Amino acid sequence: MNKENAKKRIEELTEKLREHNYKYYVLSAPEISDYEFDIMLKELEQLEETYPEFKYPDSPTQRVGGEPTKEFKTVTHKYPMLSLGNSYSEEEIKEFDARVRKLVNGEVEYTCEHKYDGVAIGLTYINGRLTAAVTRGDGVQGDDVTNNVKTIKSIPLRLRGDYPEELEVRGEIFMSITGFRELNREREEIGETAFANPRNSASGTLKMQDPAEVAKRPLDCFIYATPTELKNVSTHYESLKYLRTLGLKASTNVAICKTMDEIFEYIRDWDKGRKELDYEIDGVVIKVNSLEQQKLLGATAKSPRWAIAYKFKAERAETTLLSIDYQVGRTGAVTPVANLEPVQLAGTTVKRASLHNEDIIRKLDIR
Repeated sequence: MNKENAKKRIEELTEKLREHNYKYYVLSAPEISDYEFDIMLKELEQLEETYPEFKYPDSPTQRVGGEPTKEFKTVTHKYPMLSLGNSYSEEEIKEFDARVRKLVNGEVEYTCEHKYDGVAIGLTYINGRLTAAVTRGDGVQGDDVTNNVKTIKSIPLRLRGDYPEELEVRGEIFMSITGFRELNREREEIGETAFANPRNSASGTLKMQDPAEVAKRPLDCFIYATPTELKNVSTHYESLKYLRTLGLKASTNVAICKTMDEIFEYIRDWDKGRKELDYEIDGVVIKVNSLEQQKLLGATAKSPRWAIAYKFKAERAETTLLSIDYQVGRTGAVTPVANLEPVQLAGTTVKRASLHNEDIIRKLDIR
């Protein structure tokens, strides 16, 4: 194959693989088999190795991971990544609504969406290319985990459609319950300790120093907001629709709610329905839908005034205590650990639980 043909073939394969990757990981509508995808990817890898001058900076072959990182660079967020205020009752939601209506004029409508239980991430795209991925950190500064995030197949390395020159989006990196269980099964087979829950496994994976190892883990990402001002977009709901046109996996199951009753119905429905999801949610996020009203409401030093999180009550399960072991820590502290009849809880099989100390055992009357 001569250089001209190689260049054309690299361009063709790159475009095809991007398209199939988008259809598989974002739309969940694959058009080819995994085998066919792998064959094309292998061909592209070989061509790029022979003709590196024709390799695209955002080539699909980057998904396999790059060189290991000794330490993560600290980066300052262009827009602060604030946390949300939490609420645990309908009364607190009503108080939030009253505060909002006191500060803005006119009608107020809200969006309700899932509160994903994962790791918050900020992604920056310059001229459509992913240039940075930074963790929330303290909200002002976070860790640059770009090389690791580039291995997550649901995050496009290059945007589609009509995108702005610079775009920053916020999302949540998570591990599906199915992927988490499979990962733990593989770890147990080779004698490694199983992860406690999907959130911990996602967080630990994102901080691994070798992107090639990260690429082997089933990480995923939902995009839930953008701090970038968009043309012809006046609501949060519209912004999510627009982000989907760019190939981003924006939040699903988002509802526009005009009354408190609609908000409470959404909360109750998903408190029951979350067990049917293949990812963990620990609550519902309620946001003022109007971007103009959001701007007017502003934020405190810690959280936006136009949004609040409703946290679900912790899940519970009943099981049988089989025995109690005692673990001695490095400092000599002795911790009692309960061995339990395996039980499913929040997407995880629980077999052991810390009893903390003897006082807890007496208080709970464990025997």
